[in-house]
Amino acid sequence: MPTEILMPALSPTMEEGTLAKWLVKEGDTVASGDLLAEIETDKATMEFEAVDEGTIGKILIPEGSEGVKVNSPIAVLLEDGESADDIGATPDAPAAAADEAPTPAASEEAAPASAPAEAAAATPAPAAPQGADGNRIFASPLARRIAADKGLDLAALTGSGPRGRIVKADVENAKPQAAEAPAPQAKAESASAPAATAAAPTGPSADQVARMYEGRTYEEVKLDGMRKTIAARLTEAKQTVPHFYLRRDIQLDALLKFRGELNKQLEARGVKLSVNDFIIKACALALQAVPDANAVWAGDRVLKMQSSDVAVAVAIEGGLFTPVLQDSDTKSLSTLSTEMKDLAKRARDRKLAPHEYQGGSFAISNLGMFGIDNFDAIVNPPHAGILAVGAGVKKPVVGADGELAVATVMSVTMSVDHRVIDGALGAELLNAIKDNLENPMMMLA
Repeated sequence: MPTEILMPALSPTMEEGTLAKWLVKEGDTVASGDLLAEIETDKATMEFEAVDEGTIGKILIPEGSEGVKVNSPIAVLLEDGESADDIGATPDAPAAAADEAPTPAASEEAAPASAPAEAAAATPAPAAPQGADGNRIFASPLARRIAADKGLDLAALTGSGPRGRIVKADVENAKPQAAEAPAPQAKAESASAPAATAAAPTGPSADQVARMYEGRTYEEVKLDGMRKTIAARLTEAKQTVPHFYLRRDIQLDALLKFRGELNKQLEARGVKLSVNDFIIKACALALQAVPDANAVWAGDRVLKMQSSDVAVAVAIEGGLFTPVLQDSDTKSLSTLSTEMKDLAKRARDRKLAPHEYQGGSFAISNLGMFGIDNFDAIVNPPHAGILAVGAGVKKPVVGADGELAVATVMSVTMSVDHRVIDGALGAELLNAIKDNLENPMMMLA
């Protein structure tokens, strides 16, 4: 029986995407692992692989189509001996409703650690859901055939395909004695209810806002996936994370002098360190010096991290990314500089893989290059803090000897999740960051 190929969830927050380009055409034979299409998610353009083998019988969604919902059919795969005439038959996997939630695997990645109810919703759906007849098991034709040859009970297998569908790899790797019975479908459905409730919109509706501006001239800008995700996540963060703010002024003259000396020495290697590179290193080392602050909120517990994985906000057209520099505490300034430039470039090209912008325990948002003196950033869950960095400007300061002098001063504000970090601990972390930046040679010791 023909099998529907469904729109995949290729990023943690993806609910719909753009089918940018088909890499196959009708009549092509494909095997598991072959590239089928390029999909634009809310964050990047990614390649979509086949999970079964067969022939592309019909392409349902033309390339260039926007707003294609996750789990909606995009093509039909034919098994050996089937023809395009069979496409009208009911496929093995049910079609997804237009407003259906992302696949269980994607939901598991997307669920923020700060919401235990959403974590429950991420429980993988059963591999063998029952249909209206009470005994249908969703599996690809090839998977059924292999299962029959191996004497496996499909009802006892866990599927990794779209919406829990059993595919070739599931039966090839399964052992009869190790197979586990799936959880009841009703449990997965009830668990997903809190997440749907949490996503309900707040404030006036679009129509209500539009009526306020009747008679005024304006341009309506459609929200893309990235802007929708930013709006949802930051609204949730501001509403659910108990923020508090710590502020310090940091004198940069020693750092600027040291940076100039290092850049002269690194010029032959084509490396040019930025002030932001020093800030990344300073935060990473401070997290090691104050290990209780190197933590994330995980709903009913706190996870204390061993390494310093620092996320850095990168502005792109229409939104932003926060790529993560893993093990920043152990990397040299030149390595951090090279990695940051690469991540920033690929972020602007929307070529980052999900693992490159997920994770981390602390973030940096630097608007100093835009002339902003100071600002307050929003904590990005499950991070425990974010450092908002302003511009370094010349200011009068009173020296240790009481004399008035002029120094380059940078204002920073650290936004903190009070569930993870209390005031005194946050002050200790910010003081450690300040000490590192005002004594930059210490970061090389």
